[in-house]
Amino acid sequence: MHLEGSCHCKSVTFSVESPHPAPYMRCYCSICRKTGGGGGYAINLGAVFESLRVEGKENLRVYQAMIEDPQTGKASKSSAERSFCGFCGSALWVWDPRWPELLHPFASAIDSELPTAPAHNHILLDSKASWVPIDKSSDCKCFDGYPDESLAEWHERVGIKR
Repeated sequence: MHLEGSCHCKSVTFSVESPHPAPYMRCYCSICRKTGGGGGYAINLGAVFESLRVEGKENLRVYQAMIEDPQTGKASKSSAERSFCGFCGSALWVWDPRWPELLHPFASAIDSELPTAPAHNHILLDSKASWVPIDKSSDCKCFDGYPDESLAEWHERVGIKR
């Protein structure tokens, strides 16, 4: 699916091809929660990095979070690059060189009509803000860590085709 997106002030617009456009995963990690705002989580989509086209690249900024190792307590810079607008601060996408072919646009930055996901996965709930309720409906699956299945496997399991 071809997706069009932008920041709030339209200083950055982008397009990307997404084989998995259903916004199914709500991430409550402290980085998504703090940088995404809203319901205390971010909803990430799956897209193909090489298809990314950006207008207003000069207005992009990149944030790489410091991640603390729970075993050692030592912090190091995350390899994940979170792109956002340098004017309005809108979160746009995440890219990680460990998976260079993938791009994860935030559903909140997408202007195209997105399909409704048949189910929702909630991840990293240990970082969830206490004021954020979790929908415990039958289409909800909650994880304390990352799900065991990939985005592609989840889409296949719930019947969403390319």
